[in-house]
Amino acid sequence: MSDDETDRRLTPLIGLVAVVAGGVLAFALTRLTTAPPASAHELATIATITFLITVTAIVKVPVRIRSATHALTWIEAGVVVALAVAPTEQVVLATGLGVTIATAILRISPVKVVFSVSKNILIAGAAGITLTAAGWQPAGDFGQLIGPLVMAYLVAAVVDELLAIPVIALATRTRVRAQFRTNWDLRLAGFLLRFLVALCTLVILRADTRLLPAIPPLVLSLHLAYSARVRTRTEQQVWRRLAQITDALNVVDLDAVLATAVTKAADLFSADEVEVELHEPRRLVRGSSETVRYDGPTAAAPVSEGFVITAPLEGHRNAAELGTLRLRFLGPIRLSEREQYTLSTFASALYTAIRNATAYAELARVAREHAYDAAHDALTGLANRRHLLEGGDDRLRQKRTGGGIALLLIDLNHFKEINDTLGHRAGDRVLVEVAERIRTAAAPDDLVARLGGDEFAVLLTGLPSPAMATHRAEQLLAVLREPLALADLRLTIEASGGVAMAPNVGGMDELLRRADVAMYQAKRSGRRLVTYAQSRTPDPGIRSPDGELHRTIGDYEFALTFQPIVDLGTGEVIAVEALDHWRHRNRATIGSLRYLATEDTANLLSALVDAVLDQALIAAGHWRDSGFDLPVAVNVVPRCLLDARFPSSVAARLRTHRLPADRLALELTEALSISRLEIVDEVLGRLRDNGVRLVLDDFGTGSACLSLLSRIPVHQLKIDQVFVTAMESSREATTVIRSTVELGHSLDLMVIADGVESEPQRRILWELGCGAGQGRLFGRPMSADGLLAALRRGCGGRPGAVAPALHDPAAVVRLPAARRTAPDARATRSTDPVFRD
Repeated sequence: MSDDETDRRLTPLIGLVAVVAGGVLAFALTRLTTAPPASAHELATIATITFLITVTAIVKVPVRIRSATHALTWIEAGVVVALAVAPTEQVVLATGLGVTIATAILRISPVKVVFSVSKNILIAGAAGITLTAAGWQPAGDFGQLIGPLVMAYLVAAVVDELLAIPVIALATRTRVRAQFRTNWDLRLAGFLLRFLVALCTLVILRADTRLLPAIPPLVLSLHLAYSARVRTRTEQQVWRRLAQITDALNVVDLDAVLATAVTKAADLFSADEVEVELHEPRRLVRGSSETVRYDGPTAAAPVSEGFVITAPLEGHRNAAELGTLRLRFLGPIRLSEREQYTLSTFASALYTAIRNATAYAELARVAREHAYDAAHDALTGLANRRHLLEGGDDRLRQKRTGGGIALLLIDLNHFKEINDTLGHRAGDRVLVEVAERIRTAAAPDDLVARLGGDEFAVLLTGLPSPAMATHRAEQLLAVLREPLALADLRLTIEASGGVAMAPNVGGMDELLRRADVAMYQAKRSGRRLVTYAQSRTPDPGIRSPDGELHRTIGDYEFALTFQPIVDLGTGEVIAVEALDHWRHRNRATIGSLRYLATEDTANLLSALVDAVLDQALIAAGHWRDSGFDLPVAVNVVPRCLLDARFPSSVAARLRTHRLPADRLALELTEALSISRLEIVDEVLGRLRDNGVRLVLDDFGTGSACLSLLSRIPVHQLKIDQVFVTAMESSREATTVIRSTVELGHSLDLMVIADGVESEPQRRILWELGCGAGQGRLFGRPMSADGLLAALRRGCGGRPGAVAPALHDPAAVVRLPAARRTAPDARATRSTDPVFRD
C-alpha cells in the first residue's frame, strides 16, 4: 500500500483528532489574546520552550512496523518541562509551533503533519489541565510539586499512547492490542527515563531559569544514549527470535517447514506477506504472521502486489538453488544492514531445513515402497504370503465380535499350459486379470493375497456362519467363469478352491493347512469347491502317506541342508549340493524325493520338486548377494524325467529367482530303468539346451553306466562314495576311480568324488586327476546360513575355502603322471560354466 492509500485510511481518525486539537488551540489563543501583552521575558520563555519542543520532536528513535516507520520522541518530557515554567496556553501554542517546525524539517506527508501537531497539542493541553487541577504552584516547595508533575506526565504519556497506538495499528493492519503489547517494557523504561530527565531539568531551572537554553543539548545527549539502548535491545530480540525460528524449522515435515517459514518470517521481518517458491516441484506457499493464505502450484497462485524483497534459497559453495524467499510490503521500504544480514541467515537456515525435510521425505517414501514390496506381490499388487500370515494372525488375535473368519484358497487349473503355449507374458496377464476379478468381488474387509504361481487366497471376515463362508467362496469362484479376452483369444479360466473356518487353536498356520487340504481334495476329485470339515476330512498326517507328504509340501515340513563341493587342490568351494529331508513326526528322517520315487504319489512329486528347487535357488541367490556366486546341485528322481513339462517348470523357477540356468545342476539318480525311454531323452535334451547342468550321480555302480553316458548329455560325473571309501585298501576301487577320471577327461567332463572323509583320500584322488570332491572332510551338510558363515570364515585367511591347499601356490610341485596328462579342477572350471568364478 502506498503512502497516499495509508493517508486515506487514516483520514477519518486523524480528522477527529485535529478537530479536538483545534478546539484546544483556539481556547489557548483566546486566553492569550485576552491577557495583558507579554513581556520580553515571557516572549523569550515562549521562544525557548518552542525551541525545546522542536528539538524533542526532531530527535526520535525510528521503529519500522511493516511498511510504515514510526518514531519514539521526547515531546512529552519537553511539554512537562515547559508547563513547569510557563502557563498552559503558552505551552499549547509553543507545542503547536515547535512540532510544526520539526515536521517541516523532517519533510513528512501533510496528513502525518496534521496528526503529529494535533496529537501533541492535545498532550500539552491534557497535561496542563492536569497540572492546574493538581494545584500546581511554581513558587511552592519543590517536594510538594513532585506529585502534580507525576500526574501531569502520566496523563501526557497515556494520551500519547491512546492516540498513537490505534493510528499505528490501522496503518499497519495489525491489532491494537498487539501493538500495545509490543515492546511495552521498553516504552515504559523510556517514559521513566524521560520523566527523570524532566524532573532534573526542573531542578536546574529552579536553581536558575537562565539555564533553560542548556536543556535542549542535554536532551539530545540523553536521546543518543537511549537510541543506542533501543537498537541494542532490538538486535537482541531479533537474534533471539531468529534462533527460535531456526529451531522451529528443524522438523522433517516439509509442509510444516514451509508453513513455519512464512508465518515466522512475516513476524521476524515485520512484513505484510511472505512467500516461499520452490523450483522442484513448482510450489508456492504464501502467508502472513497469522496464517498460510495459499499453498499450491506456482502457476495457480493468485497475483499479489506490493514492494518485494527477495532472497535466494541456496547453499554454500554454489549449491543448487532450491527456490526463492520473498518479503512483501504494502509500501516501499529499505532494510537496514542488520536486517539484510538477518534475511541472509534466515534464508540459509530455511534452505537447510527444506533440504533435510526433502531428504527425509524421500527416505520415508523409499521405506514405504520397500515395506509395501515386502508385503505385496510385485505382479498383481495383492498381499503376499507373508502379509497374509501376519495380517491373518492379527485378525485372529483380535476379538471378533463382527463374525467368524475363514480362508479360501484358489488354484488355477491347467495354468501351466497357458505359459507353455502362449508364453509367460500372456500368463502374467491372466494372473493380473484373475487378481483384479477376485479383488473386485471380495468384501472391503477381506484380505486378498497371491501365494505364488497360480495360487490365490482370500481371508473372509465378518461371517455369521460356516455356511456363509461356503457361499462367499462360491461367489468368488464364480467371477472366474467369465471368459477372459487375451489378444484375439477368449480363454476360459478353471479353478479349484478349498475353504476352511478359522480353528480355535493353531492360528493362520493351521487355517492355511486346512484350506490347503480342502483345495487339494477339490483338485483331486475334480470338484470346484471343497469345504474343510474335521468330522469327514481324514487327518492327512494319520490316515495316508499321501496326506502327510501334502502337508510336507504345503507347510514346508521338509528340510534342505547343503554340503560344499570343493576343489581338491586348493580347498576352495566351487559348488554346493542340496540334500532334502522329510521331517516326519513318527518316522526317521528320510529323503522326501527318494520316498516319492518309490510310492504311488506321482500327483505330489511335481509340487515337492518345485518346493525343493525354490528353497535351493533361494539359498543360491542369498549366497550370490553375499559375494559367493556358487551353483547349487539338486537331486532329481527318475519319475521327474517322465514329465515333458519338467524343463519348463525348471526354467520358470530360475526366472522367478532371477538366476542364470548354469547356476543349477540336476543330479540324475537311478536312471538305468528308464534310460531307454524316448521321453527321458527329450526332457534331458531340453534341460541341457536351456543351460541347466546335468550330473550323473553314483557313477560306476550300475552295469550299464557306459551306455547311459553315451545317451545322456551330462556335464559332470560323480564317483560313488563306495569306491572312495574302499580305494585305500582295494586296488580294484582305485582302478575304477582312475578309469572314471580318465573317461571324464576324455569327454571333457568334470569328475567329482563323493564321500571324501580324510586327507589321504583327498591326496590320492588329486593325484589320480580327480578335480573336485565332497564329504565330511570338507563339511557336513549344514543350513544355508551355516554354509554362508563357513564361507565367510574361510580357511587360512581365504574366504570361500573350507580346507587348506595341498600345495603352496608358489611351490614347485612334481605332478604324478595322471595329473600331468589331465586338467585339474581349476582348469576344468575355467571352461565349465557351472564352476566358473
